[in-house]
Amino acid sequence: MRLITLIAIILGLSSCSKEVYMFSSFHEPATDGLRFLYSKDGYKWNDLDTTFLKPQVGTQKVMRDPSIVKGPDGTFHLVWTSSWKGDKGFGYASSKDLVHWSEQEFIDVMSHEPTTVNVWAPELYYDEDNEQYIIIWASTIPFRFKKGVEDEDNNHRMYYTTTKDFKTFSPAKLFIDPGFSVIDAVIVKRNPGDFVLVLKDNTRPNRNLKVAFGKTALGPWSDASEPFTGSFTEGPSVTKVGDEWIIYFDSYRDKRYGSVKTSDFKTFKDSFSLTEVPQGHKHGTIFKAKKSIVKGLKKAASDSTKKNND
Repeated sequence: MRLITLIAIILGLSSCSKEVYMFSSFHEPATDGLRFLYSKDGYKWNDLDTTFLKPQVGTQKVMRDPSIVKGPDGTFHLVWTSSWKGDKGFGYASSKDLVHWSEQEFIDVMSHEPTTVNVWAPELYYDEDNEQYIIIWASTIPFRFKKGVEDEDNNHRMYYTTTKDFKTFSPAKLFIDPGFSVIDAVIVKRNPGDFVLVLKDNTRPNRNLKVAFGKTALGPWSDASEPFTGSFTEGPSVTKVGDEWIIYFDSYRDKRYGSVKTSDFKTFKDSFSLTEVPQGHKHGTIFKAKKSIVKGLKKAASDSTKKNND
């Protein structure tokens, strides 16, 4: 009897502490701010249908491509694209509950390159091996790299910086030059010493998603694979569900959010029919949060709706 009771308690505690999949998001126009989707299974997503942080930094004061990672102390860190062009950095804020946010900051990372055109889609990754955060992004420095038919101000490469506290940052360095214009890269850790980089080949006419492999979160990376999506796809977001990985992406010409499943990042199976992503959702990242966090977000969304209706 005692054993049965103990098992029941353990199962109960496990159920109470179960985490929910979260998907950071934005809608057009990108001036509205941060949004969230949530899911119990990683396949079917629900929109909290409100904005939680209005962008206040950057030349154009937009919030595109919001990327969130939870640190070891439970703090959520957020970075985002703050302007299409003109900025040499990105936006940053932090939160304990995803509702109340710190003062927004502009993190300047490319001022040492005065001809930098843009800083796009900063992506956060917590490097547990080195107890530091890695932030990667795409920038164009005209006449710096080999290009195809792209204009010089649209020939991107990926750069990175590291930080332990979001107060001091290492000098920006080249993260990857795959030999073509690249944006929207995501670092995925499969096992110790086994990393995958999901990226967009932004060259014309390709504009599709590929993968590369490395032994550390900073590479060096193998040559990029053949594409695993069709053209006009971008903004990959990756999460593990069971024994498989799901890669979500914006199939922007088709005006839908696509997805594929893979167990090895070499063979990919279309999973669009299995997933449900609310209309209007745009490029973000997938992470996990406790049920209590989602409960707080729902309450904040409800309060915001009541306030707007009064």
